[in-house]
Amino acid sequence: MIEVRNVTKRYGERFALRDISFSAAGGEILGVLGPNGAGKTTAMNIITGYLSSGEGEVTVGGFEIFKEPMKAKRQMGYLPEQPPLYQDMTVSEYLSFAWDLKGLGRKNKKDSIAEVMRRVKIDDVEKRRIRNLSKGYRQRVGLGQALLGAPGAIILDEPTVGLDPRQIIEMRELIRSLGKKHTVLLSSHILSEVQAVCDRIVVINKGRLVADGTPKSLSDSLEKTGRLHLRIAGAAKKIRSALEGAAGVAALREEPAFEEKATDWLVIPKEGVRDIRKNIFYALAEARLPILHMRGEELTLEEIFLRLTQEPDSPEEDAAARTPAREEAAEGGRQ
Repeated sequence: MIEVRNVTKRYGERFALRDISFSAAGGEILGVLGPNGAGKTTAMNIITGYLSSGEGEVTVGGFEIFKEPMKAKRQMGYLPEQPPLYQDMTVSEYLSFAWDLKGLGRKNKKDSIAEVMRRVKIDDVEKRRIRNLSKGYRQRVGLGQALLGAPGAIILDEPTVGLDPRQIIEMRELIRSLGKKHTVLLSSHILSEVQAVCDRIVVINKGRLVADGTPKSLSDSLEKTGRLHLRIAGAAKKIRSALEGAAGVAALREEPAFEEKATDWLVIPKEGVRDIRKNIFYALAEARLPILHMRGEELTLEEIFLRLTQEPDSPEEDAAARTPAREEAAEGGRQ
């Protein structure tokens, strides 16, 4: 549904994006991750046709965004971080205005708007002025605008910024429901949000695409920690003695027990040792200590993100990239 191929965006000698390529299939929720200033917003603005790219191409629903912009834009709905709302309009007035602005015609207009309001759960406030709505409801109105015309692709830029915890949960549920009928492209720097709703993620760092895959596949592709979590039946003193005698073990940590007559342990291997499972098995078997549970320690999404970006987030927001006039200074200065 969405294809980004070899897109590069530069300002003078500075690169905002450098030869990035990725795609989002029909019915997929794809998360775009990256530190502040990495180029996420630049990428989103190019995909939506708000900015031109220096090189490469973007197609939405089979239409190239810069060669056939009107056809491509009819295939997508866009919710920027700050929804473009008219505060003095009521919810229904605003959606009617947005419908006309998109040139969707008069046929089924009333029923379609009513269906959109029902989907994003704003039908109970349709007669209220937008300025009197909470931040959460305004985000829903903006999402309703993006859904008008039933576009195949929905593009969301930081959709939960500024929402309270309950509103965040509700917005995530809405996004997950959208994935059943639409391709969803979600830009965020909130890792828990991406993990909660996305089928796949791409990571952008310093304008480059550094990863593309599911959280599990990215974890599998990175270096393993080699750490083991174990639940072992028997006396803790005897277990510690057996584990300390296993080849390749550097350190142990006894953890809170969740089963009677058993203890839980974190086993940390020596540097350079990545698989000590057999050594652990034989050492415990020799001591006649049954292993009730064993699992390797997988990288969390936070650890994956930090390894891929290799530096903490910039203190500056890439919000400066949201207008062409400021993007050069913002993206160029940070790359």
